Amino acid sequence: MTLEAHVFCTLPEMLASPLAAGIMKRAQDAGAIEVHVHDLHALSPDPHHKVDDCPYGGGPGMVLRVDVVAQALESIFDADAASLRDRFPVILLTPQGKRFDQARARALSHEQTLVFICGRYEGVDERIREHIAGHEISLGDFVLSGGEIAAAAVLEAVARLLPGALGNEESLSEESFAAGRLEYPHYTRPAEFRGWGVPDVLVSGDHARIKEWREQQALERTRERRPDLLEEER
Repeated sequence: MTLEAHVFCTLPEMLASPLAAGIMKRAQDAGAIEVHVHDLHALSPDPHHKVDDCPYGGGPGMVLRVDVVAQALESIFDADAASLRDRFPVILLTPQGKRFDQARARALSHEQTLVFICGRYEGVDERIREHIAGHEISLGDFVLSGGEIAAAAVLEAVARLLPGALGNEESLSEESFAAGRLEYPHYTRPAEFRGWGVPDVLVSGDHARIKEWREQQALERTRERRPDLLEEER
């Protein structure tokens, strides 16, 4: 099964590089995901291809228009925009959304179709939230100028969970957040560099001890850096 993702945005060129390299390229080449980027300017019903306007009531900045977003989605899916969120996740990228995490990435990786709406300027018309988007996602407590970078981040987090995206899919079971823990530390050659050594257990060849050490390190690192992950298990 191929996951089909659609990104509606005002600066599609910002997605060109992230989609053409690394995991995203591998996932697309493997047929795990298809990504379609739609330029809201090109799909705008406005004769001058405008996508924004001044906010009612005054204030700084420009607001992404609801008619532009609705008609853009309808031109691609040939269905009423408000009905689409009943068929698949329609996601608005916004700092006001629920914070994105690995559990959400895993859930989205099981979908057949994903739609991302990328805001820009001062914000989006509230009717987009109320009637079109069924989900709101934030990368964290900070503000970007638009949703394109956020969409690229979410897409990669989802795509790498799809079959065929990674060279070694076993790594998914051990990386950070996979088991509610941060990942254990890694080392590689050289074994000694400027007096900085590798823990003896990792070069011992004793796989049982290595496994125990890694589990202990993951737990200690999580307790030190993200104790909230351990609290969630209680």
